[in-house]
Amino acid sequence: MTLSPGALIAVVLAFASWGRLTAGALLGSVLAGHACTAKHRALELLRQNSDNHFMNRTPAADTTSSQTCLPLSVKPITRKQRMPHSHVPHPDAPQGIAAPFVHAALPAFGLIVVGDELLSGRRSDRHIPKMIELLTQRGLALSYVHMLGDDRPRLVRLLQQVLASGDVVMCCGGIGATPDDHTRQAAAAAAGVELVMHPVARNLIEQRMQEQAQQKGQAFDPRHPDNVQRLQMAMLPAHAHIIPNPYNRIAGFSVGHVHFFPGFPVMAHPMIAWVLDHFYARWHNMRDWSEQALIVKNASEASLTPLMESLEARWPAIRIFSLPSVDHPVHGAHIELGVKGPAQMARDAFDALRQELLNRQIPFSTA
Repeated sequence: MTLSPGALIAVVLAFASWGRLTAGALLGSVLAGHACTAKHRALELLRQNSDNHFMNRTPAADTTSSQTCLPLSVKPITRKQRMPHSHVPHPDAPQGIAAPFVHAALPAFGLIVVGDELLSGRRSDRHIPKMIELLTQRGLALSYVHMLGDDRPRLVRLLQQVLASGDVVMCCGGIGATPDDHTRQAAAAAAGVELVMHPVARNLIEQRMQEQAQQKGQAFDPRHPDNVQRLQMAMLPAHAHIIPNPYNRIAGFSVGHVHFFPGFPVMAHPMIAWVLDHFYARWHNMRDWSEQALIVKNASEASLTPLMESLEARWPAIRIFSLPSVDHPVHGAHIELGVKGPAQMARDAFDALRQELLNRQIPFSTA
C-alpha cells in the first residue's frame, strides 16, 4: 500500500519525535519517495538512522524494493545542528556515537548504583556525592537515587521503569564480564533486545589488550582465553551507543537516556561528565533556581510546621525544608530551615520566612 497524506504526516511525526531527523527534512524525504510502501519507507528510515549514527553520509538508493523509490534527499543532521548549545565534544570520542532524542523540557536526572559490595559494606559509595557535584556544576539537580545489589531480576524491573520514564539516568556498576556482573544483560532484557557484539567497543578492547601485551613485551594472542573473555565486555544491548572511557578504553554504553558506566569511580566520573556535556548541555544552567537556609535555635519542628505550611500554600512552587541536628560541632542543637524553588518565588518566600521568625522572636543566623 502507498502512504496517504495523513500517513505521511504520522510517519514524519513518529520519526521526528526520536530526534533523529528534523521534521522538515524528514517530511521532504518521505514526500520524495512517496511511491514506496509504508513498510519499505519505515525500514529505510530505521536503517539510515541506525547505521549512519549522525555521520554525514548520503544514503544510497534502495534496490530491494520492487517499486522505484527515490533515495532520501536529506542527510541526517549533525549534533551541532540539532543541539546548537555549547556542549564540549570529547577528544577521544570514537566514531559511531549517536545522541539520544532531545527532551522537549528539562528532564529529571537519576542515579542507579549497583553492587553487592556496597550493600555489604565492603565498599563505600562515592557515586552519589560526585553525581550531585557534577550536576550542580552544570546548574542541574539530582532527583532520585536507587542502590541495589547484583540482583539481575530486580535490576531488570528497575531499568524497565526508568527506560519508560524518559528520565536521564546514570547507572554505575556491573558492566564487567565476571559472573557477578549483570548490568549489561539486565539492560538488554529491560529494553527487549539481545546482547550483540558492538564492533567499536570490541576494537577499543582489542587496542587495549594489544597495548598491555606490548607493555609486557609479549605477543598479542586474540585467541587466548583471557582475551576472549575480556571481549565479553563488548557484548552490549542491540542498538546501544558507546560512551568513551578515557581511563582504559573499556566503553560504557547508552540505551536511550539511560547511560551505563563501570563501577570504578576513576572511570565512571569523567564518563558521566562527558555524557552531561555531550548530550545534555542544552539544559546546563537553565534552571532559574534558588536555595537558601537559616540556622534556627530554640524552636521545635512541631512549632515551625504551621509556618512552613503557610509559606508553601502561599508559594506552591517552592519547598520549605527542615533539617534538625542534635549534636552539631558548631551550632549544637538547631534546625536548618530553608527555602528552595524558582528563584524569585524562593527569594520572596525566604524574606517572608525571615520576617516571620523576627516577629516571633525566634533566634536565627545565616546557614
